[in-house]
Amino acid sequence: MKLPSHEFLDHQGIPYEPVTFPTSIEKGAASVARALGQPERRMVKTILFQTGSGSCVAVLLGGDQNAISGHLKKAVGSRDVRMAAPEIVLATTGYEIGSIPPFHWQPPGFATYVEASLLDEPVLGVGAGMWGHEILIQPTHLVQAARARIVNLTDRARPVVEE
Repeated sequence: MKLPSHEFLDHQGIPYEPVTFPTSIEKGAASVARALGQPERRMVKTILFQTGSGSCVAVLLGGDQNAISGHLKKAVGSRDVRMAAPEIVLATTGYEIGSIPPFHWQPPGFATYVEASLLDEPVLGVGAGMWGHEILIQPTHLVQAARARIVNLTDRARPVVEE
């Protein structure tokens, strides 16, 4: 099955591997990781946050990671940052929470941030847009496809953006 996320990557000439897992498994990155035999870190969560101005940004984190609030606020340039409500996520991405692809739906200028430590992984899994479908992709290709900015959101000892 070719999904819009696959068509986007094909059109961009970005290599990837489409994989599937049973739709009956529990939702979440940990479940997908177990089903695909991967560490949870490699299963990327695409999370939408809304700023005080009402604009949304996408943040890509490993399945076992959480963003440090101060780092996230600094990265997006807003002191008022909160997770977007499910209806905002759907209206913004066209996808329901659970299998949001980190690319192809963003309008020009949409800000996407990827956690820097994910670039150390050999491969990452991202939602393909439909539960039961995942895309395995190299980190550099993910950054390219998502037009993402690389930022440190998880290590308090390091700055948000490396100099």
